[in-house]
Amino acid sequence: MAQVLLVEDDHFVRSALIRFITQEAHGVRSVGTALDALREIARQSFDVVILDLGLPDLDGGEALKMLRGISDVPVIVATGRDDEAEIIRLLNAGADDYVTKPFSGEHLRARMSAVMRRYDRRRDARDVFVCGALRVDVLRREVEFDGRTVDLTRREFDLLACLASQVGAVVTRRDILAQVWGHAQGDDQTIDVHLSWLRRKLGETARQPRYVHTVRGVGVKLQAPT
Repeated sequence: MAQVLLVEDDHFVRSALIRFITQEAHGVRSVGTALDALREIARQSFDVVILDLGLPDLDGGEALKMLRGISDVPVIVATGRDDEAEIIRLLNAGADDYVTKPFSGEHLRARMSAVMRRYDRRRDARDVFVCGALRVDVLRREVEFDGRTVDLTRREFDLLACLASQVGAVVTRRDILAQVWGHAQGDDQTIDVHLSWLRRKLGETARQPRYVHTVRGVGVKLQAPT
């Protein structure tokens, strides 16, 4: 049984989804605004969030960014716009999947099952990776570098964990997008921006890398200094 947070301001849609989720034997908590959703996520754990983008208080994209600042819970965004550029933007912003309105209960069930399976596999993966003075604890989502704790955002951590799980190997940009952002298509600039932020927190630059090395035309690898 999963604990689901439903963020939907349309009372008719919300009632129908609550009924469906309950029939699936899941627990469900529903709210109608982004701020109420953030309060719920801050005070209790959920297995998946279904986030409508047409909320009355905050733009869905902004709500998603704020949510990602406090939790790595899987998020399925519900949108009425079948716009590829918009969907890619939302996936890059932290969504794990999406459904386009109107959608069936069976469609939602499949999406929920898929994102929760991926999340469970990440949690069940090897817990700790060590590369030189760098230690990445996947289960605790903690990073130590030269004995000090490094504060990373969700995406920075996921990117580092992706590279740390394959130390010494070149991870293609396509694989990075698939493992970190949940899809194999996207803007390379998104990866470059997060790599830049990650390098800065590890005290290095693209021109003078120590741990994070870009292999032109191929991908990125994590490797301890020799």
